[in-house]
Amino acid sequence: MTVKELAADVAIVGGGLGGISAALAAARLGARVVLAEELDWLGGQLTAQGVPPDEHPWIEALAASQSYADFRQAIRAYYRKNLPLTDEARSRVRLNPGLGNVSTLCHEPWVAAKVIDELLAPFVAAGRLTVLRRHRTVKAETHADTVRAVHLLNLDSGNEVVLNARVFVDATEIGDLLDMAGVEHVFGAEAQSETNELHALPQADPFDQQAITWCLAADYLPGEDHTIDKPRDYERLKTLQLECWPGPQFSWTLSDFVTHEPRVRPLFAGPTDAESLYDLWHARRIAFRRNFVPGSYASDITLANWPQMDYWEKPVVGVPPEAQAQALQAARELSLAFFYWMQTDAPRHDGGHGYPGLRLRGDVLGTADGLAKQAYYREGRRIRAEFTVLEQHIGVAARPGADAAEPFDDSVGIGAYRIDLHPSTRGRNTVDIDSFPFQIPLGALLPVRVENLLPACKNLGTTRITNGAYREHATEWSIGEAAGTLAAFALARRQPLRAVRAHAESLRDFQRTLEQQGVLLAWPRFGALTPTRRVGYQFAGDMGCAGSPARRPG
Repeated sequence: MTVKELAADVAIVGGGLGGISAALAAARLGARVVLAEELDWLGGQLTAQGVPPDEHPWIEALAASQSYADFRQAIRAYYRKNLPLTDEARSRVRLNPGLGNVSTLCHEPWVAAKVIDELLAPFVAAGRLTVLRRHRTVKAETHADTVRAVHLLNLDSGNEVVLNARVFVDATEIGDLLDMAGVEHVFGAEAQSETNELHALPQADPFDQQAITWCLAADYLPGEDHTIDKPRDYERLKTLQLECWPGPQFSWTLSDFVTHEPRVRPLFAGPTDAESLYDLWHARRIAFRRNFVPGSYASDITLANWPQMDYWEKPVVGVPPEAQAQALQAARELSLAFFYWMQTDAPRHDGGHGYPGLRLRGDVLGTADGLAKQAYYREGRRIRAEFTVLEQHIGVAARPGADAAEPFDDSVGIGAYRIDLHPSTRGRNTVDIDSFPFQIPLGALLPVRVENLLPACKNLGTTRITNGAYREHATEWSIGEAAGTLAAFALARRQPLRAVRAHAESLRDFQRTLEQQGVLLAWPRFGALTPTRRVGYQFAGDMGCAGSPARRPG
């Protein structure tokens, strides 16, 4: 085994959306950046995990940053340039390739992966960015309150790469670098006595963690039989049930995320190629066949990230590697078992049982087995930060009498999403509650002790409760953009990272730098507007009133 050393101003470990936006931001400001990712695809939850964008309903008119808006438009441009859209679809300004319910831009993961590569290409060509794919982080070197180096294993050659940098950014999916570098952090659930949050648990429990999901893609070819082999543990899994749910997990009747009352949502509520229906098929549909020239797509393609696939039997964060591997394998088996159930035993909308015409589509996910490259993680390790975002800062019920989220003078971005927690590994039901559109405080990006490491995704200073709002795509992008900008800004000024927040003049200069890059630091206020339904959620306002809580339809 050979050892290679690389030096950079900023080393980013993890190639999810936060890592990508951090790399772009730092490189734009002239920093030399190395971005390392364990997988062959960049993009994290949007690509490798197969989750179409979960975004606030004002995203088309009010993206949190210009760079995120540019990313979205680049995806549309890729479809217009490279794929056989109909003239009608091509002419739509707000082209939605899949017409899924969760977003105005439901699209195939492989397209986003290619667009990300195109966004990074100019900085790679200029020598300011080095991208290392299929490099696994194995250890970190530290001294006192600094990270000195990060060691990577090249999964193809078996050789080692040592990253030396002035600033390190943890953009891993579950905060792996935090653990390796000894950065103070928390995972799982905090105690109410610590946070005073309305929905916190009476006692802290690090292994009370949200379910993960191993997503899959499928199309539907009626009259054909694409039934997969029966999964080994199918008989047990088809009767698996949370005690707080109305029946088995493999069912069209589940616990409503908000009310916890039984709620029916079938696979098909009508024609499979309808533009919009409230069913599972249309929820995250990533390719709408009628958007493309006839013959181009044999069927619509949907992305399955559904409650029936939530794996809650064992935690995956903070457990030994062997236990984590077993849990991840079990999550894969659960998803395949549910797919087999849909093909064979599921009640059909038109009578009978089973949809054997369902076909796994691993090609849109870059895999041979139909499953995503990586599990969808809803939470991981979170830094102990200079400032921690609590439920009482953003939650509607936790802010009685308020008409907006808590304002933060050190804001470095904005986001909006419900506080959305899936069933937990302790068998707890969902927490799905209203939240106000919020800001991202700089204090939540600064570890309490370590001087040269920043979080770039859902590993910032939130609680398990508020993480449920800060974890979605657009907000992760904004967190990463703030981290990358901060790293380059502080290095250029030869300032410690935390000094930027500690000194009012430096903070104002940094916030001006973000604004010059097209980052919004506060939500515009347009006054109270009539609530409207958007993308499966109900919000007050169209363009975005700062006092408009994010709500699900009742």
